[in-house]
Amino acid sequence: MTVHAHPDDESSKGPSTIARYAGDGVRTVLVCCTGGEEGEIHNPAVVLAEGESLKERRAAELAEATRIIGYDEVVLLGYRDSGMPESEANGHPEAFWNAPIDEAVGRLVEVIRRERPQVLMSYPDEQHEYPHPDHLRAHDIALAAFEAAGDPTRYPESGDPHEVAKLYYTVWPAQRMAAMHAAYEELDLESPYDERWLERIAKVEHFTTTIDVEGLVHVRDDALRAHATQIDPTSPFWFGLPEEVRHRLYPFEHFTLARSRVGIEDGETDLFARIDLG
Repeated sequence: MTVHAHPDDESSKGPSTIARYAGDGVRTVLVCCTGGEEGEIHNPAVVLAEGESLKERRAAELAEATRIIGYDEVVLLGYRDSGMPESEANGHPEAFWNAPIDEAVGRLVEVIRRERPQVLMSYPDEQHEYPHPDHLRAHDIALAAFEAAGDPTRYPESGDPHEVAKLYYTVWPAQRMAAMHAAYEELDLESPYDERWLERIAKVEHFTTTIDVEGLVHVRDDALRAHATQIDPTSPFWFGLPEEVRHRLYPFEHFTLARSRVGIEDGETDLFARIDLG
């Protein structure tokens, strides 16, 4: 089960890993916390139909992207996009950021107890590069729900207790960006990685778990393109390298095992390592 903030986050953070496990017959569930109402249209080719809201369009995009990735179910947690810090939307009473934390955790606990996943996935606690309120709150409720879902004294009205074995955080590794930047230079193409990105590339990010997604890297591209309001298909950041280069360059996705009831060790190659699936 993955817990994401907005439609499109599921397509940029670990989509090929989900596709791999879905292909192996693992049930996969996405919890999307908000409708993405406060996003901007980043693709100049997209125009909303008369009377159509951005929320409606993004819901349709989410349905197509999750079909491509292979999610078995999408659960909408029902909150409003909070917008960026200090924006007008950030003060909206229905915004995810303003929801009582106990209420939001309770909604997620109910989903966990119904679906009974072995693995839960969300965002890390440190999000300096992109401190969006909804990403921060998605982390908060995922961590709290991981602890609460197995406690019979917490949210007793939300179903039978269920202990999730592992909680992972997604990682957007500097290694991948460095490989992409080097490929641009080798092909004498203009790299979209500016000084800010190059500073980040210089940092070595820790992760515990590497998933081989060779043959499934295209899933990321296809799912991102499904979010046509958010992703410009001509963007050099996403699609500037030739497809054959992009798909073979870095066929891995990385995660950090943040909480575990079955032990923690570096060098994992399977999200279900050490979990008794019998």
